[in-house]
Amino acid sequence: MISMTLLGVIGLGALFTLLALRMPVALSMLAVGFVGTVIANANKFIMVGMSSDQAWARGWKIAYSNLAGETFEAASNFNLLVIPMFVLMGNLAGVSGMSNDLFTAANRWMGHLRGGLASATIAACAGFAALSGSSLASAVTMGRVALPEMKRYKYADSLATGSVAAGGTLGFLIPPSGGMIIYAILTEQSIGRLFMAGVFPGIILTLLFIGAIYFVVWRKPEAGPAAERSNRADRLQSLWRAAPILGVVLATIGGMYTGFFTPVEASSVGAFLTFVVAAARRSLNWQATKAVVLQTMSATATVFLIIIGAFVFIPFMSLTEVPAQLVTLLTSLPVGDVGILLVIICAYIFLGMFLESMAMLVLTIPVVIPIAIGLNWDLIWFGIIVVIVLEMGMISPPVGINVFIVKSIAPDVPMSRIFRGIWPFWFAMAFMLVLLIIFPQIALFLPQTLVGG
Repeated sequence: MISMTLLGVIGLGALFTLLALRMPVALSMLAVGFVGTVIANANKFIMVGMSSDQAWARGWKIAYSNLAGETFEAASNFNLLVIPMFVLMGNLAGVSGMSNDLFTAANRWMGHLRGGLASATIAACAGFAALSGSSLASAVTMGRVALPEMKRYKYADSLATGSVAAGGTLGFLIPPSGGMIIYAILTEQSIGRLFMAGVFPGIILTLLFIGAIYFVVWRKPEAGPAAERSNRADRLQSLWRAAPILGVVLATIGGMYTGFFTPVEASSVGAFLTFVVAAARRSLNWQATKAVVLQTMSATATVFLIIIGAFVFIPFMSLTEVPAQLVTLLTSLPVGDVGILLVIICAYIFLGMFLESMAMLVLTIPVVIPIAIGLNWDLIWFGIIVVIVLEMGMISPPVGINVFIVKSIAPDVPMSRIFRGIWPFWFAMAFMLVLLIIFPQIALFLPQTLVGG
């Protein structure tokens, strides 16, 4: 026999070992959760006097039942329809040229300022994030548009690549965020309330990123020279071209806020409106349609597999009582609620140096949520804190995924230079965390006024 706590520690060790061996996070959680459930239940039955053979047979039966039940629950969860719908919306926005329109509009209004192209990149990333809900899609799409333009005006490589890498992370915070959807499902929170909670922090963080750019060019003006000033007619024309994007965002987010749409309905409406825009622009030929459908199916399958893996892994962790013991340990520390929160944030920052954000989210939720509940933290507010710390991990060395994405777009820029460019934005995120800790209403105001909560 083995103690449940030790079994939980061994399970976590096995999980991190599999991840270090580059096994996909979903399959790693499935394997550890399934085998761990077998061992935990068999161990429990042996402890109450059941024979070894019967205990192991019962353990296997429970594990198989859990695997089948959780898979069906995830696959049949109506709320998870938001994932394929918002992914489809982002893919349609990409092929319809909306990303180019966003950057063009931002560039014509901001590009003539010092560091304006980098600021326009941040603004365009924020706009595209409201359509795609994906940090990687935002970084890839806007990087392909913005980096050549910044190179043409001789921007410093560190500022150009850093702004794309950091701007892409906004896709994880600004609704419809894929990370928020998974957090909501795993913690049984309202997707609509989480989306609303991300609006003001997303806007403020966008402004902080732009402020970080101005700080960089104030210290080193040659890092971000001003581009040509556009005339008024060109500016107004760019706004007209970008108007459909604003319409789609207002329809989805505004519909959820007023209670006119549920999140699932909003995702469907957003995907339909984006399809109408793409069709009106004649962007959907056979090849483009095929690419959109395949990309949507691939991304959706990946996310669903991660959720199924989490649904199998989380009950195993609950059986081991490791989360409950961590709650007891942390709540007994003489550091107060803010001190415990800072410990959690530091742990996330450390893990972010080695783990991909989505993997870190599903791995840590079983551990940190019982702590948050034990300390009576608002889980909507805490979700925004977690999402921002995960954003920091996306650009933190040595495994910042967005940095590697930007490297693939700009292969001539050394990795060290890209990492050097992300630090002003990293500290902007840290300042955003401070603001949320001091003023929780930044995240909670909209959810508390949400019609139909």
